[in-house]
Amino acid sequence: MNVSVKDWFKSGSPWVWLNAGAVSLCVIMVVGLLGLIAVKGLGHFWPSTLYVTEYQTRSGEQKTLLGEITDSELVSAVQLKSAGYQVPENLEYIDRQLLKVGNRDVYGQDFRWVLSSSVTSQTVLEDMVGIERREWGNFYGQLVSVKENGKTVVSVADAGFDATWEALQARIERALTLQDEIHGIETGAIGSINYGLERLRLKERGLELQGDTDPIKLQGIVEERAALNAEYEVLKEELNALYQQAQRDQLVATTIDGQEVEMTLSKVVLAYAPNNMGLFDKIIHYIGKLGEFLLDDPREANTEGGIFPAIFGTVMMVLLMSIMVTPFGVVAAVYLREYAKQGPVTQVIRIAVNNLAGVPSIVYGVFGLGFFIYFLGGSIDQLFYPEALPAPTFGTPGLLWASLTLAILTVPVVIVATEEGLSRIPRAVREGSLALGATKFETLWRVVLPMSSPAIMTGVILAIARAAGEVAPLMLVGVVKLAPSLPLDWNYPFIHLDRKFMHLGFHIYDVGFQSPNVEAARPLVYATAFLLVLVIAVLNLAAVAIRNSLREKYKALEH
Repeated sequence: MNVSVKDWFKSGSPWVWLNAGAVSLCVIMVVGLLGLIAVKGLGHFWPSTLYVTEYQTRSGEQKTLLGEITDSELVSAVQLKSAGYQVPENLEYIDRQLLKVGNRDVYGQDFRWVLSSSVTSQTVLEDMVGIERREWGNFYGQLVSVKENGKTVVSVADAGFDATWEALQARIERALTLQDEIHGIETGAIGSINYGLERLRLKERGLELQGDTDPIKLQGIVEERAALNAEYEVLKEELNALYQQAQRDQLVATTIDGQEVEMTLSKVVLAYAPNNMGLFDKIIHYIGKLGEFLLDDPREANTEGGIFPAIFGTVMMVLLMSIMVTPFGVVAAVYLREYAKQGPVTQVIRIAVNNLAGVPSIVYGVFGLGFFIYFLGGSIDQLFYPEALPAPTFGTPGLLWASLTLAILTVPVVIVATEEGLSRIPRAVREGSLALGATKFETLWRVVLPMSSPAIMTGVILAIARAAGEVAPLMLVGVVKLAPSLPLDWNYPFIHLDRKFMHLGFHIYDVGFQSPNVEAARPLVYATAFLLVLVIAVLNLAAVAIRNSLREKYKALEH
């Protein structure tokens, strides 16, 4: 049976195919974008081959570099000529390579662009090593010897590379164990003592403001302070002993141009020989680097180390925001739909709620700064924390105010979604509940709200998706570049809502636009962006699972 083009268009089939094609194209673009971000970000942690590159400079001088190839691009010959390079006349574009040469403390910069046409040789030597340090970035060169208290214990010249390498790895492991003990004492035991001393100071200041001169109370504070100070002195001696042990071992290495560098192993995070690693060794190294990225604190202006505080802060802020926005949004929607008289005033309120969803997020940040922090937080400090003034407690940006600001930002989404869910509940269900003797509140609490819970969860999902990626308002109400203390720890009251925190979105902005080392920061921007998408996806999937469970539970009541 032949169908004319006119009838085919009337049937609507072209629009169905057009929509299907548009959706497929969007899916392909999203998957492709995520794949690009994942490759550029996660590929950063793979141990790349170290090349010995010999090349000629613009003046014709022969130089040698050791490093990994991190990028390449085509550059206009005209641009290179204007910079003073000699370029063949028949070429319009010249390929150049970006080498990560490390050794910032020696060379002043750890990335170099080299024209492929100027490279005379590029070789791979097995005994080249990479050393990841706590300061000055990576070191690339050749291992010479391992020292203990300044005296050579083993050297490549005497014992060979393998024996020296094994001795180095054993001593690095010892140094890392000592560093973990030092970090545990500094952030754990000593951190708790400092926190206790500060609480005693505030308690003493509070008694002074109240005019309370009770000698028993003051003596108790003095005794507690003395006990904490005595405990601190013991920990201080233990810490000094650990520092001395950590300073015991050193390594000596040379750069590719023969400059000798000595490093204390307490400053070394990892030593690896990528040119001498098999596939299995590289996989183990890659997994270890991923674990470091996810679980460690950042260092080197956020261009090295991990991003665990940012992950923790993002998840905790979103959870607090969800706990705050859900009841407020549901109560507002229930009032507008079930209790308020439907008329012009209610309609204006609905329009205002819808318009709130379109207000720029930075406006909410300014509102949060002015109302929550300066007004509300300042009032709380005057009423409940006068002993801490003039240093603010809640009158300063922090996790609580950031969560509240984002709750206000996302509450229109929850209100609209909840209202839609309430409007879909059949009137017969309400009337049946009332006919059985239930009050209006009981009907709402036991019948209507449970049946509309999938719609409420839809609003929460949309709120999470928007709030988790917000950055602009957070810059005003609590997020910082580096927060050494997490908002959750073992010090009373355990959850510190007044503390500033780190956030994945702000971390991307800071590393991408505020970092002094652009080339080193670029792959971390991709990796952190990919991780932020994963965090949002996990939070959304958890909410979707809850919504689907509620939908299945109450599906029978809708029929």
